[in-house]
Amino acid sequence: MQELHDAPLAPFTTFRLGGPATRLVTATSDAEVIDVVREADAAGRPLLLIGGGSNLVIGDKGFAGTALVIATKGFELDGTTLELAAGEVWTDAVARTVEAGLAGVECLAGIPGSAGATPIQNVGAYGQEVSSTITEVIAYDRRAGETVVIPNADCAFSYRHSRFKADPERYVVLRVRFRLEDADGLSAPVKYAETARALGVEVGDRVPLAAARETVLKLRTGKGMVLDPEDHDTWSAGSFFTNPILTDEQFAAFHARVREHLGDGTEPPAYPAGEGHTKTSAAWLIDKAGFTKGYGTGPARISTKHTLALTNRGEATTEDLLALAREVVAGVRETFGITLVNEPVTVGVSL
Repeated sequence: MQELHDAPLAPFTTFRLGGPATRLVTATSDAEVIDVVREADAAGRPLLLIGGGSNLVIGDKGFAGTALVIATKGFELDGTTLELAAGEVWTDAVARTVEAGLAGVECLAGIPGSAGATPIQNVGAYGQEVSSTITEVIAYDRRAGETVVIPNADCAFSYRHSRFKADPERYVVLRVRFRLEDADGLSAPVKYAETARALGVEVGDRVPLAAARETVLKLRTGKGMVLDPEDHDTWSAGSFFTNPILTDEQFAAFHARVREHLGDGTEPPAYPAGEGHTKTSAAWLIDKAGFTKGYGTGPARISTKHTLALTNRGEATTEDLLALAREVVAGVRETFGITLVNEPVTVGVSL
């Protein structure tokens, strides 16, 4: 276990932003993780958990407390059952499941971050979500002071949400268990239209696992969503805003605003999101509100590849990033009457 003091946190985030932590500890075993958490809780010290840092916006003043980097390792495959330690690099784990010929997470290739973060955010992309394959989450319950096993049904998974995200001060994810599918080297049925088009198949078809993974990686790379230290479009947290889910009444009002601003023939993206609800596209809203690819003149700008990503062009501060985010939120609200919600977790700052 490594311990540093007054240590910069920017290198631990994909934004490469954030001031120092009073104390920075790197834990490489579950026991070390639990020891650090218990120590901080007993002393009443603030605690910040860091995995891959791909979903964090840390303030320029840093964090006055203990920042715990979870760097545990463990990839255990037994038939179609997979157990990952929280610190495992997610995209590497996906690659290994594809190599093993198992389907279920192949379309989640290229997503930065750690395995332990996936249930918290209910990570999803290109028609797959981890909630469809997670069977159990092993976590340290800070309230009870013990390690618990939480089955899928008790994780309260929904779109980019879970009980872990709803109660962030309670659970520390230690391990995640998945049940994958042996489909003779084929993927799960392709659910996302863009992926199907890129593969040249119909929605619902299966394709070779490697083809599904490689296609998703190409799609993500084209949008600046695969980490590349030389590409400032990837100095981001991926999608900065979640796609809004609207009630029927809210969608009708939104539709009227769309016609008012863009003309009667314009139809906004609309996807079923449960009875009485419709999901629309945050990227579409941002673009149509005037914030196009590459928008901005300062050190924080919208990605040149995807309007949903806010990026650090190399010299940005967290305040630069937040100023851009607030401008986008205000512009979308003024144009369409919808308030965008940030997807990354903010530490010491807010929109």
